[in-house]
Amino acid sequence: MYAAGRGLGDHLPAGPRRVVIGQDTRESSGWIADTLAAGLHDSGVETASAGVVPTPAIAHLTHTHSFSAGVVISASHNPWRDNGVKVFGHDGYKLPDEVELEIESEIFSLLNNSAAVPTDSALKPSLPGDSALRLDYLNWLARSVPGADRLRIVVDCANGAATTVAPDVFRRSGVHAEFTHCAPDGRNINEKCGALHPDVVAQEVVARKADLGICFDGDADRALFADSGGKVINGDAVMLLMARELQRRGELSNETVVATTMSNMGLEIALREASIKMLRAPVGDKYVLEEMRKTGAVLGGEQSGHIILSREATTGEDNVAGLLSAQHCASLAHLLQHIFIAHRRAQHFDGGFPQGDLQSHVGHGGGYHGFIGKFAAALELARHQEHDSIAIDHLAAAIGKSARSASPSKQMPRSAFRATTSWATTSGCRAPHFSLMLRPSGAQCVNSA
Repeated sequence: MYAAGRGLGDHLPAGPRRVVIGQDTRESSGWIADTLAAGLHDSGVETASAGVVPTPAIAHLTHTHSFSAGVVISASHNPWRDNGVKVFGHDGYKLPDEVELEIESEIFSLLNNSAAVPTDSALKPSLPGDSALRLDYLNWLARSVPGADRLRIVVDCANGAATTVAPDVFRRSGVHAEFTHCAPDGRNINEKCGALHPDVVAQEVVARKADLGICFDGDADRALFADSGGKVINGDAVMLLMARELQRRGELSNETVVATTMSNMGLEIALREASIKMLRAPVGDKYVLEEMRKTGAVLGGEQSGHIILSREATTGEDNVAGLLSAQHCASLAHLLQHIFIAHRRAQHFDGGFPQGDLQSHVGHGGGYHGFIGKFAAALELARHQEHDSIAIDHLAAAIGKSARSASPSKQMPRSAFRATTSWATTSGCRAPHFSLMLRPSGAQCVNSA
């Protein structure tokens, strides 16, 4: 982590250099943040700590306080033993892949230099952090919501970063909220709770006779919902509801929504019926936002719960649906109005077609011919389900960006990619719909955080 701090510091632009650091509740986050700060300090960079805050808070603070960069210490939805680093540029957007690779190369170079060791530093510990920074984020996020006092909400904070701001956010909004999994101990983050286990908050909603449930992941940059009947509402459903509402208001730029290759085809069909075009980006909110900026779309997101409203802020990672980590909403009030007004007006979205994944490695020797062979296995699946034909809905080979980010030293060969076939069937269709994409063989083939 010291080398990571040095590497980042060396890549910051000339002039006064300041970096803000935030973290989640893992027991390793504190010392990682301290070590990273030491590396930045030895590169001549001034650091400030916001303490435990949601990831979107750092993106917001980086941009609004004119920091050179922002860093979050978190492994998002992963277990407490894991940890990682997210970096935002001065504009609040995640760094481009090529810049990340340059920094990684610098880090590896420093690691090979035995002289690159931390110096004795009198830096303050990163925890508890500057309460004024957290308050600034809270003041920006929370506003009164007319009629909110009639709502009863259950909020699952996943024993993560949401615990530091969620109670104040909902208190200020006027919503009657009850909180669960809001007592982090360094090791219980994401443990049988939060966005990884949305059924937990769904059960609580029913048991407490609440109107809505919200569950965050560990760094509170995404969320899933549950309605009053205990039905889980994922990011696809939220995008549909918000797209219809934005369209009704005349605010859906270019009548376009950006989703990912993992979004259900039911979403695409429902949007098409509303005369809304859906584009697909590679999995990752970073790539969704890149596509939004390229096409001028104002709404995008992922099935896993990342929702982006790019017109509301310049920050590049957010979970508008999360109420708390609403970087792309001007306020909590704006967000609640979007979701609840849309929910009243929208036709019920039942989650789309049943969806699953087939995963297999594409061998180095077989290349794309091997991929075609793997696809044949998917055809057999359709035959076993007694369907006579197959409709290929789209073919997405997200190779370029994934290959650049897969290895710090070289691009991954295409033959090393994993072929993933997502299928969706419905009793109303003779043919199952197939979605194909390629991923690095070591990468996750499900939702990312």
